[in-house]
Amino acid sequence: MARSATAAPPSFLPRAADSDRRRTSASFVLRAVLEHGPVARSTISRLTGLSPASVTDHCARLAGMGLVREAAVPQRSKGVGRPHVPVDLDDARFVVGGVHVAVPYTTVALLDLRGRVVAERRLVHEGTAPEQPERVLARAAEHLGSLLAETGRTPLGVGVATGGWVDRDSGTIVEHPLLGWQDVPVRDLVEAATGLDVHVDGHARALVNGERLFGRARGSRSVLHLFVGNMVDAAFATHDAVHYGPRSQAGAIAHLPLRGGTERCDCGRTGCLQAELSERTLCRRAREAGVAEGEGVNPMHVLGAAAAGDPVAVRLLVERARMVGRAAGLLLDVLNPETVVVTEMGVVHREDCLAALRETVGADRAASVLPTSFPESVLAVAGGSVALDVLFRDPLGASPGAN
Repeated sequence: MARSATAAPPSFLPRAADSDRRRTSASFVLRAVLEHGPVARSTISRLTGLSPASVTDHCARLAGMGLVREAAVPQRSKGVGRPHVPVDLDDARFVVGGVHVAVPYTTVALLDLRGRVVAERRLVHEGTAPEQPERVLARAAEHLGSLLAETGRTPLGVGVATGGWVDRDSGTIVEHPLLGWQDVPVRDLVEAATGLDVHVDGHARALVNGERLFGRARGSRSVLHLFVGNMVDAAFATHDAVHYGPRSQAGAIAHLPLRGGTERCDCGRTGCLQAELSERTLCRRAREAGVAEGEGVNPMHVLGAAAAGDPVAVRLLVERARMVGRAAGLLLDVLNPETVVVTEMGVVHREDCLAALRETVGADRAASVLPTSFPESVLAVAGGSVALDVLFRDPLGASPGAN
């Protein structure tokens, strides 16, 4: 039978499949080095199921890109022959930029390949009204350039994270109600200002990926992350894949009803999750109760007052933690994740708040609920994790010299 003139060459699909397999295999190898390094190539082969020859080839290529290196001390084999020379991440050369846009300030940071913060700055937003996004992102790009100049590291890209509705595919902040931003082309603006590849995502999803790569949730089959700040968001991942939904709208939980809530929401209802748990609500209640008078816009003052022994500040934080526990319990009932990670100020810094959260969740599930693995740098890690997730998923496509 004659072959159709429009049919694809028989080698087209195999080549595409081979390319995908190479990229996936490279990801497996780099993740194995991250999680187990310094590690022998034979161990990587056993962990990933790849052939020894394939592991050797991938390690050579990743080393040529500067992502891995041979460790200084060889591992002596139990048998005869040459000692194993383990490989490890080369974390001294490259960094990624991390930008997190919060309501009162923007965090700008550099992270190494292990997700550790190398340098960080906080840029307070000017004025009482929200700043224009172009100005905020231009300042962030400027300070990223300054940090890179100071450290002398080579950037692999930039990750930008924030709350609200963020469309990862288009690199757009679709809506951030507290900032008043709509349809902001973040990726285009930051790429134009930095000349680097830029990736954009919601901060709850970014931190799920950070926890999977570098935190306590590594190895969990399913992870729920609950972010409670001025914005309240959630993200859910199963088997190493974060659920996004159409246009990345998954995780929008601001208007879920919270049992026992009393706050009036802008939507007209009472007890919506974000209205009840927002740091703005905490600060207003603290101001009304006489805690940190005149400083109610900063929740850290409430935390400081509690640390100094103010019983009203302690009560406000513990009550908030219990309400966060109710929110976590609601999501646990629906999603039943193996691990729950909570980023909330009191839970992160106070044992009584963590205990109140776990007590509310219930004794049978309390052990699965953890505070964030990044208590001192969670916003910097959120931004950086957007770029690092891309790197570890596709090191051949995200690294210099890969093409």
